Amino acid sequence: MSETLITGLVVFTLASFVGFEVINKIPPTLHTPLMSGSNAISGISLVGALLVSGQGNTNLSVILGLIAVVLATINVVGGFLVTDRMLQMFKKKEVKA
Repeated sequence: MSETLITGLVVFTLASFVGFEVINKIPPTLHTPLMSGSNAISGISLVGALLVSGQGNTNLSVILGLIAVVLATINVVGGFLVTDRMLQMFKKKEVKA
């Protein structure tokens, strides 16, 4: 295996563990506001996935890029829907006269 691949796998594994621990330590009252910030990160991931899959160097990179695009898109859309639903809960209801 190449040194670059091993370095990438180590970084990915460590980032996964750190992300899991950070998410588990967040209290439920802060989860949805932080989800808005994670939508921006998912948007960046979506752009990166588009760049990787658009290069078309190998079939594997195109397939993995497509999977990344689909998953990042689902994450972004779902995050915005959840955030919008929470914001709707805080709107004042109109009183009919």
